[in-house]
Amino acid sequence: MTNHKVTVYSTEACSWCHKAKDWLKENKIEFTDHNVGNDSKAAAEMVEKSGQRGVPVIDIDGKIIIGFNEEKMKGALELK
Repeated sequence: MTNHKVTVYSTEACSWCHKAKDWLKENKIEFTDHNVGNDSKAAAEMVEKSGQRGVPVIDIDGKIIIGFNEEKMKGALELK
């Protein structure tokens, strides 16, 4: 599998964030997780990239996916 740079912007209380991270783990995709609830720098970075304050925001190789969207994530990761 090709290596992708995946960053997840999430919060502890967000159930969709947990679903997205679980999905990535199930598919053996390595990712960096930024908890925007306690990291203001990561929160500002997320808003700058996505224009969104809601989580999750997933950055796959520079492609921004708002929310847990399995089809878009599969497409960005070139999974079947």
